[in-house]
Amino acid sequence: MFIVSTQVLENYGAHSEDGKFSSGNAYWKFKGGSEYLVEDLDRPQDAMAFVAALCMENGIGWKEFPTEIETVTEWASKLPNDAGEVQSCRDYYLSKVIRVSPLTGRSEKFGVTEEEVA
Repeated sequence: MFIVSTQVLENYGAHSEDGKFSSGNAYWKFKGGSEYLVEDLDRPQDAMAFVAALCMENGIGWKEFPTEIETVTEWASKLPNDAGEVQSCRDYYLSKVIRVSPLTGRSEKFGVTEEEVA
């Protein structure tokens, strides 16, 4: 299993103007992104390509694209070690992971368990 992280960019220039670079109205800002748990693929490049096909957007006002791929264990090792505490950052990040698979598409189930990241 792999975690593919994405980055989002929003073009503030597209809110009130045409948002184009050629007219000087582009004003892009980094926004958040998402973490996708990719199941049922064995190669990292396949997992990244699958997430790109599933979520990539390239509009004048919004872009989302994959930026990083790691094993679930590698990704989880970077999370804060405060599991189980009230308002735990680790628990929050684990709960926000979007589960996807080429066999089932985007799952209705969100999150990763501590057992899956061990």
